[in-house]
Amino acid sequence: MPETPDSPDTAGGASAFHDLSAYLALPRVNSLALSADGSRLVAAVQTLSGDSTRFVSGLWEVDPAGTREAVRLTRSDKGESGPAFGPDGALYFLSGRPGDIDDADGEHEGPALWSLPARGEAAVVARHPGGIAAFTVARDSGALAVTAGLLPGAADAEAHDKLRTARKDAKVTAILYESGPTRAWDRDLGPEDPHVLVRATPDAALVDAGGQGEALENAGDAVLSPDGTRVAYTRFAAGRIPDENRTAVVIADATTGEPLHVLGDTQHVYEAPAFTGDGTAVVLSRMFFPTYDEPWDGTLIRVDLATGDVTDLLPGFDNWPGGAVCSPADDTLFFTADERGHHPVFRRDPDGTVTRLTASGAYGSLCVAPDGRTLYALRNAVDSPPRPVRLDAATADQTPAELPAPGALDGLPGTLTEVHAEGDDGFPLRGWLVLPEGACADRPAPLLVSVHGGPQSSWNSWTWRWNPWPFAARGYAVLLPDPALSTGYGQRNHERGWGQWGGRPYDDIMALTDVTEARDDIDATRTGLAGGSYGGYMANRVATSTDRFKAIVSHAGLWDLRMFQGDTDVPWYFQRIFGDPLTRPERYEADSPYENAAKIRTPMLVIHGAKDYRVPVGQGAALFQDLQRFEVPAKYLYFPEETHWILAPGHIKVWYETFLNFLDHHVLGAEWQRPGLL
Repeated sequence: MPETPDSPDTAGGASAFHDLSAYLALPRVNSLALSADGSRLVAAVQTLSGDSTRFVSGLWEVDPAGTREAVRLTRSDKGESGPAFGPDGALYFLSGRPGDIDDADGEHEGPALWSLPARGEAAVVARHPGGIAAFTVARDSGALAVTAGLLPGAADAEAHDKLRTARKDAKVTAILYESGPTRAWDRDLGPEDPHVLVRATPDAALVDAGGQGEALENAGDAVLSPDGTRVAYTRFAAGRIPDENRTAVVIADATTGEPLHVLGDTQHVYEAPAFTGDGTAVVLSRMFFPTYDEPWDGTLIRVDLATGDVTDLLPGFDNWPGGAVCSPADDTLFFTADERGHHPVFRRDPDGTVTRLTASGAYGSLCVAPDGRTLYALRNAVDSPPRPVRLDAATADQTPAELPAPGALDGLPGTLTEVHAEGDDGFPLRGWLVLPEGACADRPAPLLVSVHGGPQSSWNSWTWRWNPWPFAARGYAVLLPDPALSTGYGQRNHERGWGQWGGRPYDDIMALTDVTEARDDIDATRTGLAGGSYGGYMANRVATSTDRFKAIVSHAGLWDLRMFQGDTDVPWYFQRIFGDPLTRPERYEADSPYENAAKIRTPMLVIHGAKDYRVPVGQGAALFQDLQRFEVPAKYLYFPEETHWILAPGHIKVWYETFLNFLDHHVLGAEWQRPGLL
């Protein structure tokens, strides 16, 4: 019998957020793929492994009409991800599972590309030594492009395999760098360089269409034109720090790899290419790369393949667009952008008219039906995990139809509302406020202020890592403020906070906190503050600036900015916005919490992963040492195998347990409870 989705069991009618094991067991819908004829919709869904130590992805078929339950299509210990359809209806996906004659013992390393026909069994259609990172399929011809690594000196997969084998046999893992950067987020770069390899027909050999650069964060964004004759991909080229690194988009001949157009300069970041429905142009994101004086800014541009002419598609659009998808039927374009605590879908008509299609929620994984009249997407929100939905492509500010799929919630342990305030410059401020069940004037709730990362980000969507609902289940209200530098409030919100990481954003957070604490359902005497990444930096800044909170939690927070910029994986970016610390140290001195370590009085929980290269672990270690030096009550939750994010299920559980118990102890006055596995 086909497998249909179940919800995790919870005892006594409580939601999954009252039990962290049940919370971790919630299925997570990650991406969608629509068949070329629009008749089939497939979702990639993560669930816990049998031993609850990993998340494993599987593919589920979702009914586009919304009348039938979703049905599971694949299952393996290695999982299946990245679904995409070919023109013949075959479903392609990546998986590291063994299964073909050449891999009976599972000797191949890394994911292979598989194809599941409409009728029949899945089979491997492409392998690469070390695995395939990503792939794309041409809509009309079925040509394939894969993203995979090649070692220096390797012209093809065969030479690459020989070099990999030689290194493995000699037990050599050393990497020789001749230019930077050397790390990205959570991994050492190299020695392999990601390349785009194209196969025009099933029997053809893979052709190298070009390298993407070791430091590229979004390697794997390659796309093929509908007829498979052109390929577009993003490429990173290292240059002199801090001004000459380039992220460009290359449009190449798919059969020879010869570049036809290259969009790239030192003043912009080009990425996320998408071919128009007729294949005559490419739409891509162009972001102004910030400087010491000017913040990020972005738009979508169109490159005509015949002439090379570049057109700004959204002049005057005040938020940063992304997620562009072109209609197969005409020149209509669909995209998303942050907007005042939401992330709507927008439609751009061929004449340039822009219409907002959704009024609430955050959307991604857009899929356009062949006739261009229907959209499918994943909708999520602060109070909803990602759910597949169907939208009418012509209706403004609609409520989409939800489609049955795994991961539906049985309920939430509270409600969601908004708070509003005014900045010191008169700028309107807003944030979300999660209220626990039963919060009222007679039973005011303790408050946790949770600061987002970025800082170019927004609390507008569901997050599994910093989810407010386990805190609400524990009885806390959670304020999710969007201060200066947050996205979705126009370019003015970036300009008003630029160059003062710890200045105006701090003031905005305090203003929103003041308004929230003035509510009669909030207990202003029992408050805490927390944040991760930039939010962790702000937690450190708050700790050195005020003692109004009972507890502060700093996860992957920046502490000493001068030390940080020399150790982070992206020093060129931080030198652009903070300046050279040797010749222009003013911002480092003004914004570094470390400078005021002796002022901290609030108990702090410091959290850091050892493999975090964006905010290296030395930042957390130095903060913890300074807290001990100044005799501030503190704890340090250290994850030797984790990165900027805590990803392993067991670690996620102890992260929440430690975080909640620390708040209970210092905010509520409860006895400290050390998590059992720590």
